[in-house]
Amino acid sequence: MAALKLALAVVCGLVLGSAVNMALIMVSGHVIPPPAGADMTTAEGIRAALPQLEAKHFLFPFIAHAFGSLVGAFIATKIAPLHKLVAALIVGSFFFVGGVMAARMIPAPTWFIALDLVGAYFPFAFFGFALAHARRGSAKGTGHQ
Repeated sequence: MAALKLALAVVCGLVLGSAVNMALIMVSGHVIPPPAGADMTTAEGIRAALPQLEAKHFLFPFIAHAFGSLVGAFIATKIAPLHKLVAALIVGSFFFVGGVMAARMIPAPTWFIALDLVGAYFPFAFFGFALAHARRGSAKGTGHQ
């Protein structure tokens, strides 16, 4: 039964983390508009626009990947009955694999791919675990629940 709950925690984390990721990606062009005439909806359009893209255009993709991992790991940690860190890191692993696949399909500068793969997925999955696992002080002030 614990394995089933762990799997459910991971699936819930992946679904909700992916929703956060996609929402941030969808809003990114409204916050930081792409260069005039750039089609950022296809890999070919991104490849054509790449010389015009500035560092600011990569801010929201990084935030989306990081916060998707964070939210997914947070949810998985909260739901998992046991092995909470494992649940969070499984979610981070799925997001990391997705990031590697995206890096192979969607053109981006090497500095961004390196920063994204190293700095977004596992660090933010661990941070999501830490946020969910943090103890809150009780009414008696003992620091434990």
